[in-house]
Amino acid sequence: MFIISPWLLTAFVVFAASAFLGFAFRWQGQVRYWALAAGGLSGLLGTQLAMWPLAYCTFELERMWLDRFLGCLIVLVCTAFFLWISHWVISRLSVGEGLLPKAETYAGVFRSPLAPLLTALCLLPTLIILSIFHYYPLFQTFRLGTRLVRLGAPKTKFVCLDNYTSLFLDPNYWYSLGLTFVIALGVVTVAMSLGLLIAQMVNLPLRGANIYRALLIWPVAISPVVAGVLFQLLLNPVTGVVNHLLENSLGVRIPWLGHAGFATLSIVLTAAWNQMGFNILFFIAGLKNISPELLEAASIDGANAFQGFFRITLPLLSPFTFFLIVTNTIYAFFQTFGVIDILTRGGPVNATVSAMYRVYVVGVLGKDLGKAGAQSLVLLLIVVGITILQFRGSQERVSYGV
Repeated sequence: MFIISPWLLTAFVVFAASAFLGFAFRWQGQVRYWALAAGGLSGLLGTQLAMWPLAYCTFELERMWLDRFLGCLIVLVCTAFFLWISHWVISRLSVGEGLLPKAETYAGVFRSPLAPLLTALCLLPTLIILSIFHYYPLFQTFRLGTRLVRLGAPKTKFVCLDNYTSLFLDPNYWYSLGLTFVIALGVVTVAMSLGLLIAQMVNLPLRGANIYRALLIWPVAISPVVAGVLFQLLLNPVTGVVNHLLENSLGVRIPWLGHAGFATLSIVLTAAWNQMGFNILFFIAGLKNISPELLEAASIDGANAFQGFFRITLPLLSPFTFFLIVTNTIYAFFQTFGVIDILTRGGPVNATVSAMYRVYVVGVLGKDLGKAGAQSLVLLLIVVGITILQFRGSQERVSYGV
């Protein structure tokens, strides 16, 4: 028995999507009828594709409010995706046919109805590859998260969104997410700040600067696992080089890998060092593109070194900074797994189990592939959301010209 009838839900979404797209084109005459039809089709596709792998299970009577909320959210996201595609297609196909006002035209629109078809045909090989190796595995991961699957067991059981809803009620998972954000913030801040500082120094006209640059960039070729092994030798509480130097000079020994706070700091420092060469490489490339005449003119006008850096150099580095923020964030969320596995293995007492490492603990060690698939998909959606927010928030701050 359903609290909400599938047919009633589909009809409501179809009507709402059709009205939304029709309202978006309410001043364009004939295009409005195209929009009404496209909106209805978008609502139908969004509802059916969203609920097809779930069989409307989120609206069953025994489900709690969180299941129904997630079901409505999935339908909304799928419908919005098809509405965006429909709006994009109608906006471009109707320009040049006298259906949209000339004031609405802009550079980059298709002037012929055959142009988007030819473009899609050229993109077809890429779309096929992406569908096989990215989109289909993504759908299978979502499907895996709707089942009770044990590693090595041939039988599976459909459990609707229980693997997803259980994450919201698990305090350990929220702790892992919070720890992941702390590690990401630390890695991005440390790796980019030190990377920019070192790039600024080696960009000076020094003798042998090319040798310094090559040596500083080398760590980018080291995998996170190797970086973890190196820092394990350095930070070992008993035989580590760092504690040996601290004890001989200051008389203290720090439990780098035996204390939750110091273990997290060790992970941040290791990951930041591993990523720093990548940041230095791009910052050096950006500094080479800045004309020295700009800094000389600012110096003549009375600007000191700090004013020249913060008002000229840093704004002109904004495209590189934005790119590195995105790549460092993705690295911190996903690729710190190797560092954690070598340095702490989630210890002490699960204090350094990040969201990515938790997928390994639940899926491989715990042999619960269903929950591991749900966690991996949620983590992917979080990173995608952060990336979109970074793109949206940096549009006005990133300058690609002088």
